[in-house]
Amino acid sequence: MTSPESTLTISRHILEKIENFQATATGIILGSGLGEAITELDSAITIPYSEIPGFPQSTVKGHSGSIIYGFMEEKPVLVFSGRFHLYEGYTAAQACTQVRIMGELGLERMIITNAAGAINPQFDAGDLMLITDQINFTGQSPLTGYNHDNWGVRFPDMSKVYSEGLQSIAMRAAADKGIRFERGVYVQVNGPQLETPAETRMLKRLGADAVGMSTAIEAIAAVHMGINVMGISCLTNKNLPDCMDETTHEAVIEQAAKSSAAMSELIREIISRLG
Repeated sequence: MTSPESTLTISRHILEKIENFQATATGIILGSGLGEAITELDSAITIPYSEIPGFPQSTVKGHSGSIIYGFMEEKPVLVFSGRFHLYEGYTAAQACTQVRIMGELGLERMIITNAAGAINPQFDAGDLMLITDQINFTGQSPLTGYNHDNWGVRFPDMSKVYSEGLQSIAMRAAADKGIRFERGVYVQVNGPQLETPAETRMLKRLGADAVGMSTAIEAIAAVHMGINVMGISCLTNKNLPDCMDETTHEAVIEQAAKSSAAMSELIREIISRLG
C-alpha cells in the first residue's frame, strides 16, 4: 500500500461506499484514546478498515480502525479513527496510508491528533497542545525510495510543515471557547517503549515540548502532497526526567479519553470556522 496505483484502487473503493463524497472535506486522524473525540457526525457513513481490501489494520488498543464520513457543523469531514505505527512493523510509507488516500481523494487540509507525553515542564497532563513545528527522530521517512511525481516533488520544502493559517484559526477557536491550548514542538520517536529519563533530557535539549510515536511522518507525507496540516496533541502525562513517574499505555489511553471532550469541542469549533 505504497504506490499511487494501489492507493487509487482503495480510494475508489471508499468512494463506492460514500455517495456524494465532497472533496472539500477536512481530513482528521484520531490518535490513541481519542476515538471518542468525534462521536457524532450528521449523515455518518462508517467503513471498517477490515472491509477495505488491501488496507492496513490497526493492532493497538485505543485505535478502533474505521473511516467515518459525515458532516460536522454542516461541514464535510473524513475521519480516520485509528492509525498505523512504525512499532507495529509497518514501514514509514505504510504508516502514512491514510494521508495518501486523503490526497488521492482531493482533500486539501487535514487535522492530525495524537496522545503525547509533555516534556515542557510548564505543560500539564490533560492539556491540549497546538503543534507549531516537529522533529522526526525516527530515522525513517515516508518519502524514502522511488518518488511518485504525481504525489509531489522529490525534495519537498519543510520550512512550514504546519499551516500558519490553520494555526491562527485554532488559537482563536481555543481562546473563544476558553480551552487551555499550549503551543510547542512535537518529536516523534519509534517506540513502543516509553522514554528513559536520559532520553527525555536529550529530547528536551533538542527543543521538543512533547513526544509521541506518530504524526511527524504523516505530516511529511501531507506536505509532500500539498495538503495543509494542523496538528494537535493531547498531553497525557508529564515526562520530568528528574522525578519521572512510571506510566503505562493504558494510563495514556485513560487520560486521552478524559480529554476527548475538550478535543471534540475544539475540533468542532475549528471546523465551523473553516471556509
